[in-house]
Amino acid sequence: MMTKNLTAFWMHTKGSMRDLAPIVFVIAFFELVVLQQVPDGLFGILVGVGLVVIGLTCFIYGLELALFPIGDTLAVALARKGSVMILLVFAFLLGFGTTIAEPALTAIAKEASEIAAGAGAIPNTEAALKNYVLGLRITVALSVGTALVLGVLRIILGWSLPLIIICGYVLVVIMTGIAPADIVGVAYDSGGVTTSTVTVPLVTALGVGLASTIRGRNPLVDGFGLIAFASLLPMVFVMAYGMLMF
Repeated sequence: MMTKNLTAFWMHTKGSMRDLAPIVFVIAFFELVVLQQVPDGLFGILVGVGLVVIGLTCFIYGLELALFPIGDTLAVALARKGSVMILLVFAFLLGFGTTIAEPALTAIAKEASEIAAGAGAIPNTEAALKNYVLGLRITVALSVGTALVLGVLRIILGWSLPLIIICGYVLVVIMTGIAPADIVGVAYDSGGVTTSTVTVPLVTALGVGLASTIRGRNPLVDGFGLIAFASLLPMVFVMAYGMLMF
């Protein structure tokens, strides 16, 4: 068993190195050939690249060992209970919880609060900054929870994915024209940061597991699409938040 795990880990390590190789090549080419200079702190950079490889390998391997199976198992078990309400509550709490824990969202919310304070949109006080960060994080988390509820209903009821996405982006375009200019960019970026390291594995496993369980649903056709909702609704919610608060 140990040998099998080590072999799998080594295969993931080689995959991580292969995935990072183009990035390393491009940076090295422009540093050494175009700029014709050796970057400062070369040893630290090499150590950092090695740590990135190890971290990426551990992350991907951990997803396969834990997060994907957990999400899939929970989706299947809840679907077999036959209670749509329990399934919807689980989907909402999963979306809310994973988004609140998303490191990328925390980072962008903190950066946005500092920029907003510097531009005079909010008072430049510690309390105001914390409230801005908390409000933005909760708004995005609520939007992702709602997105997963919508996605689960789509899988259960067989709603058209393209139609929902088209209507959603029409709403985004309309809100972009009427929302405060200061919040539009933050709203668009919030749609991207919600589909990061913590959220994507569990959401994907939820969709695929649910579609695999419900009769008449195809995991490939119906199991995916939840991530699109998780990217779309934060833009709507954050622009609405800006219209209400500023």
